[in-house]
Amino acid sequence: MQMVDMFYDQLEDAKKRKVPFVIPIGTIEYHARHTSCGTDTMVILGVLRELEKQKEIVVCPPIWYGVASYAVAGPQKGTIQVDVDTYENYIYCILKSMVYGGVKNIYCIAHHQTEEAGLMPMTLACHKAAKKLIMEYMEDTRGIGWWGSDAYKDYYNSLGSGEDPFSYIKVIPLLAKEAQHKCGGFDHAGKFESSLMYALYPEHVDLRRAKENTEWFSQNAVETSYDLGWHMVQCALEKLQDIVI
Repeated sequence: MQMVDMFYDQLEDAKKRKVPFVIPIGTIEYHARHTSCGTDTMVILGVLRELEKQKEIVVCPPIWYGVASYAVAGPQKGTIQVDVDTYENYIYCILKSMVYGGVKNIYCIAHHQTEEAGLMPMTLACHKAAKKLIMEYMEDTRGIGWWGSDAYKDYYNSLGSGEDPFSYIKVIPLLAKEAQHKCGGFDHAGKFESSLMYALYPEHVDLRRAKENTEWFSQNAVETSYDLGWHMVQCALEKLQDIVI
């Protein structure tokens, strides 16, 4: 279900049943000459489109602008960079509305700079926003010293479950570390990411333009293939099926 298409009673029902609410965490960034600048966000949307066919989820509006950094290219090539502190506060505000509104099963799914599922500025900002919010929410709703109260004597037994407040919000990569290894690799605007995009949004990949690329990271984009891309989609879905519950 797309959140923007849902009516109030549908949203309330999804909250009560703790249906996963998924937020695509993307960027607008230069992806060489052959793929569109929205690639990081679009591949998440494409995989979630497939995940919707397999399980019930609520797909929230994507965060298109993000902490892209100018590591790949500057603004002259279309990259739009949001300061990490500003971004953290923005994500915090979105999550705050959701949690205080009763959503207790949220997944922030990112694709940008998630090699080996490592923590980078954008994903760190999401983690910080989430933990800060939950600490404040629990103090606000349960009082100072909530964790130390007898009401939470089973805290360690419920770690990772729906009863664990620190599990209300999870920040995960689109392609888990294991999925990246199973795919055979991970890159930026090279054959792996380009193939993933090609399988999901072929009209946003122009392989004729791949021959015009001069940057090292996009040289093997000429090896882009639908089969590799669809394999990557399946690798991503396999892990997401287990994680997004």
